[in-house]
Amino acid sequence: MNYIYKNIEYLCKTKKIYNNYNMALQCGIVGLPNVGKSTLFNCLSNAKAQAANFPFCTIEPNVGVITVPDERLNKLAEIDHPQRIVPTTVEIVDIAGLVKGASKGEGLGNKFLANIRETDAILHVLRCFDDNNVTHVDGSVDPVRDKEIIDMELQLKDLETVESRIQKTEKQAKAGGDKSAKALLDILLRYKEALLAGKSARTIELTKEEKPLVKDLFLLTTKPVLYVCNVDEGSAVTGNQYTQAVAEAIKEENADMLIVAAATEADIAELETYEERQEFLEAVGLKESGVARLIKSAYKLLDLQTFFTSGSDETRAWTFRRGMKAPQCAGIIHTDFEKGFIRAEVIKYDDYVNLGSEAACREAGKISIEGKDYIGQDGDIMHFRFNV
Repeated sequence: MNYIYKNIEYLCKTKKIYNNYNMALQCGIVGLPNVGKSTLFNCLSNAKAQAANFPFCTIEPNVGVITVPDERLNKLAEIDHPQRIVPTTVEIVDIAGLVKGASKGEGLGNKFLANIRETDAILHVLRCFDDNNVTHVDGSVDPVRDKEIIDMELQLKDLETVESRIQKTEKQAKAGGDKSAKALLDILLRYKEALLAGKSARTIELTKEEKPLVKDLFLLTTKPVLYVCNVDEGSAVTGNQYTQAVAEAIKEENADMLIVAAATEADIAELETYEERQEFLEAVGLKESGVARLIKSAYKLLDLQTFFTSGSDETRAWTFRRGMKAPQCAGIIHTDFEKGFIRAEVIKYDDYVNLGSEAACREAGKISIEGKDYIGQDGDIMHFRFNV
């Protein structure tokens, strides 16, 4: 199916490449000062954020474009022997440390909260290690307390937003009997009740019909969150009492937890070869680096999936949002692919790998022809027919 690559090459030459749906979705790394955010960011990205043993060493948010590790891409490349391999990426933002009172402007709080608001998901780093050489802003190690400080600041800011919108929506609901205003008011009151109780807005479950009503609120605590427990090397595999406390504290939230030893990851990142890194991981009892697990988790947190195009010219991973239909997926490659979409030729990853080639899949009847209503699935190998 190398026709697709010739079309892409032509469109690139005419400078018409657009990725409408492949927008720069971002995960923001947040937490108190000196919990390991910048160390972790440095491990994730080639962009080097300053890492120092004092608060506020990160003032402007650092943005890193991170390659998403995907063994499937390598497997496809082994089959097709392409001239180039292109992985997909995700953006990670290192946001300066929040402090108590941030919602009222303490520690440049308004600026930092605005940076969080611009992200699509949150990686909340919690210090889960003891080290007298690394100062804790509150004088002691207590990740649950640290979590509650950050949560409270985000919740207070959201409460401010919700109460402001309630005043406006109440007038609309009373004045014109607007059904959508009444529905919105009901959601806002539920949000307010949760926030006043010290709970994040994400704990309120909304129906498919309700979600669009609050889309423009951009609440901080509705963002999906992954709690990243930064531990010492000895706790990298099984965790410790601190990570156990965090797990207990978040059990009622719609959130996951990941254990990472940032300092150890920094040591791994300094090693030059893949073999050296693997030997290091085996020595500390890990099958996969914490950085790789974190990147994959961030990708999942953003509700992203991957489809592939593969041939002798190029094997490439493409990012799409879960639930996108075939024409939208085609539009990620180029807007003309979506405008002139005719059909998608789809091969399931397992079939491609098991049969060993596109030709073998065609011969075995494993290529399905899909129309405009086909919803892309993670791992699909897709080629698009279009006419413009």
